Amino acid sequence: MSSKSYSLSLLAHPPVAKKHPHPLTTHQQTRTDNYYWMRDDERENEDVLAHLNAENDYCDKQLADIKPLREQLFNELKDRIVKDDNTVPVKDGQYWYHSEVRGDDEYARHYRSSSIEAHDKHLLLDVNQLAGDYEFYELGEVAISPDEQLLAYSEDTEGRRIYTVRFKNIASGEMFSDVLENTEGQVVWANDSKTVFYVKKDLQTLLGFQVYRHVLGTSQADDVLVYEEQDKSFFMGLGKSRDESLIIIDLATTETNDTWVLDANNPEGEFSALMPREEGHEFDVDKLGDTFYIVTNWQAKNFRLMTATQSTIADKSLWQEHTPHRENVLLEGVEIFDDYLILTERELGQTRFVVVNQQAERLTLEFDDPCYYAAIAMNPEPNVSTARVYYSSLTTPGSLYDVDLKTGNKTLLKQQQVLGDFNPEHYRSERLMVTARDGEQVPVSLVYRIDKFTKDGTNPVLQYGYGAYGITIDPSFSSSSLSLLDRGFVYAIAHIRGGEMLGRHWYEQGKKQYKQNSFSDFIDVTHGLTEQGYAHPGKVFASGGSAGGLLMGAVVNQAPELYLGIGCHVPFLDVLTTMLDESIPLTTNEYDEWGNPNDPAFYDVIQAYSPYDNIKPQAYPNILVTTGFHDSQVQYWEPMKWVAKLREFKTDDNILVFKTDMDAGHGGASGRFKSLEEKALEMAFFIALLPN
Repeated sequence: MSSKSYSLSLLAHPPVAKKHPHPLTTHQQTRTDNYYWMRDDERENEDVLAHLNAENDYCDKQLADIKPLREQLFNELKDRIVKDDNTVPVKDGQYWYHSEVRGDDEYARHYRSSSIEAHDKHLLLDVNQLAGDYEFYELGEVAISPDEQLLAYSEDTEGRRIYTVRFKNIASGEMFSDVLENTEGQVVWANDSKTVFYVKKDLQTLLGFQVYRHVLGTSQADDVLVYEEQDKSFFMGLGKSRDESLIIIDLATTETNDTWVLDANNPEGEFSALMPREEGHEFDVDKLGDTFYIVTNWQAKNFRLMTATQSTIADKSLWQEHTPHRENVLLEGVEIFDDYLILTERELGQTRFVVVNQQAERLTLEFDDPCYYAAIAMNPEPNVSTARVYYSSLTTPGSLYDVDLKTGNKTLLKQQQVLGDFNPEHYRSERLMVTARDGEQVPVSLVYRIDKFTKDGTNPVLQYGYGAYGITIDPSFSSSSLSLLDRGFVYAIAHIRGGEMLGRHWYEQGKKQYKQNSFSDFIDVTHGLTEQGYAHPGKVFASGGSAGGLLMGAVVNQAPELYLGIGCHVPFLDVLTTMLDESIPLTTNEYDEWGNPNDPAFYDVIQAYSPYDNIKPQAYPNILVTTGFHDSQVQYWEPMKWVAKLREFKTDDNILVFKTDMDAGHGGASGRFKSLEEKALEMAFFIALLPN
């Protein structure tokens, strides 16, 4: 590894945005937004495009000196990836399905065969060919018809998560003329293998709100609307029951679920509600044979497992309890097999699997690392006695196991290969508990290279956080992070409130009126890492994206002195204005997460932390901001406005750069190699900020 040092020095004359005062009045309070003009839903405004291009040019010039470091890091990341690789075949019906990548191809080829050896593999889709000359391409869902003769797939070519569905005859390779546009990306086949159901999006809000029925060989204009959701706070998804007898419409806010079903053998029938909609009732339901399995929060904050039949499913009082609620154990899900159930549970932040047989005997599957990620993998068929489980830790590359459900014995099928000199014994992971200012214990997962770490407060640290929607960021292996660890960095994940690491209460204490806990936890973890000798107080970096970008924005307003550099990606920064505007995609879905500022109480709560509204004259850290111009989750103008206002108010000479990928959406660049450029950019930015 090169010992050459790099440094960044501030260039004069960053872009200065025009100011057009725009008053925003709510609850007799008026805010003046000088950069409101940057919003352009059509993405055609010449002034907006000119300013974004000016920011991109400035970013390129500001970071020009570290271009060799970026290229070095990119090559390091790329050189660890196996160029010729394949997934382990999985059986579904009569066939085994797998994918392959070759050489410098950005995307996979999907195949099926008659055996696990794949000697007679048949090409289903070549995603490299589908991507063609598109700057962005994402393959959404691939769905095989019940008679296994046809294939439906969805694709997004802009990064807006608006998918087009196409159909293919597998044997002949012939494409059907049927094209379904403006969809959510999911396709569910009825059992007649000629009818499909899909969710159509509102192109203004980008919410899926209508379910349509399509018959192959007909025009989309003739499709039949079979369900429309009137409540714009619900997300909508489609699926099929485990026994493939029901087509399922899943409706969900962050606090309420609703499910509608249709007999998959009667596609022209009508969907009906599985049970009455009840505000605050969160559940996930599946069916195998005559039994419904319901993971529910009914009288169970951390969820419990109930069962029901067709005659009792609509009445909760008639359900039977299978696995009771436990105060310190979060029930995250259940996988159903003919003879077994696998429960996914979390206790003290750690995941475990509990196998339950028909005699109600329980077998627990646990793992040895101090912190790790484990999940049930693809198991399409219920009539088996083994299940596939995925496992990874901060020091263990992703591993796929077959688990004998009777004995619990695990057989390794494949482990991610890391090229180069990687040796897991050179690295160590730890799980810490840091005391927050209110006395709560915040879990932290961290990893470092043993021979580069001294625990004397001299190491740089990169601290990552998210903290929203009850999403738990489990510690898993990243070959990319080796480039930092091998340079002496400690990588730490702060499992702050707003996630569900410690159960449902951990989420509830980091949302709505308690959102400040997420930011305080992150700041307190930073203090804890420096006080315990894991980090040099002058070499702390932090990074987050989307809701984690909101976290970054709040943290740099509240404790800017703690951080040398910040990575802020596709960030949600203008929370108050966005949550007051129902025309902006996803706003109405988010009321249960942040609160509805049309209520004066929540207006005050959000205004107190909203990053854009709380910029003030003070010194800020060095900051790298990235976004995608076609982002459908967090609109490009949020980071654009935030950067413009930061440039106006900040009193320091630190670096602030803003990079917009004009072809990407919320997920960043597409392709397995192109996306590495974004990681190399942030790493180079951080490394170059370290004192020589």
